Amino acid sequence: MEVRSVHHVAFAVEDLDAAVGTYQRLFGARIELRGRMEDQGVEAAYLRIGDGRIELVSALGEDTPVGRFLAKRGPGMHHVAFEVADVAAALRSLASAGAEVIDQEPRPGLGGHEVSFVHPDSIQGVLVEVIGA
Repeated sequence: MEVRSVHHVAFAVEDLDAAVGTYQRLFGARIELRGRMEDQGVEAAYLRIGDGRIELVSALGEDTPVGRFLAKRGPGMHHVAFEVADVAAALRSLASAGAEVIDQEPRPGLGGHEVSFVHPDSIQGVLVEVIGA
């Protein structure tokens, strides 16, 4: 599996509008894309900061993965996303190397990117997303 780049680092936030405003005010962030993913229970925004990108994710409800994350840990770093050419091939490679993949098949993410997640127990306690180019 070849990783092209770190696509983004994601932060779970309580209030997406307030968080976007904070990053705009403090770091000059520009909204690249914003949307709701009902099936994942989140509203999210990609923000460009200089040459980099972060993602802010807020829960649409308490009984969602991000809602449970916020209840347990509070706001903070949620995951890191690595860009790959082929998400399905990356999943096969990761699984064959012993990683616990959460999604057996790629699913749609923000902006229609194919995504899949790898359990933090497999990667030194960090939730990892693989995202298609």
